[in-house]
Amino acid sequence: MQDLKSRQQAQDEALLQRFEAVQSTLSKQPSLPSCEVALIVVTKTFPLARIAPLLSHGHRRFGENRVQEASDKWDGVRDEYPDLCLHAVGALQSNKALQAVRLFDVIHSLDRPRLAYALAEAMAKTSKNVECFVQVNVGCEQQKAGVALKELESFLRCCREKCALPVVGLMCLPPHEETPAPYFALLANLAREHGLLQLSMGMSADYVEALAFGATHVRIGSAIMGSRDENIPSA
Repeated sequence: MQDLKSRQQAQDEALLQRFEAVQSTLSKQPSLPSCEVALIVVTKTFPLARIAPLLSHGHRRFGENRVQEASDKWDGVRDEYPDLCLHAVGALQSNKALQAVRLFDVIHSLDRPRLAYALAEAMAKTSKNVECFVQVNVGCEQQKAGVALKELESFLRCCREKCALPVVGLMCLPPHEETPAPYFALLANLAREHGLLQLSMGMSADYVEALAFGATHVRIGSAIMGSRDENIPSA
């Protein structure tokens, strides 16, 4: 029992050390004028017990990929932490729009008209506005979600004029095995062209580069949470 407790304590300390290291890096990087970089700790597949030290430490922004997992994990947590801010960072099915709007505070994966209409209906039904990032397929990858570059202007018009969605910025996932810098630069240029001030780009492996191109939101998983293989069973 004591050994398990010691391992848990060491794991929690390592988690907070990684968190502080990322925070330190963020504080040393240039950002947009008067804009604090929002650190979203991506906690998909991690149990709440692994996340609890960050909550106790004062962090409140977390990202989840799946609606049901997020609901199961975070249900009731707002009772203790009313300033919790949950970000949907994974692909979102249209039939999950109502549940997503009720659960999340920000959605990073708006990428098609059907989802836009579903979210607009859900927000009207719940009287809750959830900020949205439009995901752009900057690498023109057939297997990846995101609005095609040639369709971005018309899609933004649909979101803004037909659906009246609170679109605040753009999001991207650069091609996995390519240098991300050109894709971050492309997204930043697209945001400027369309009058959007926020950029959700940069993950554990490339967030420093993303910051150099004006990222306002970075989505950090393993660089903070560590390996999923490190989970320690509850006593």
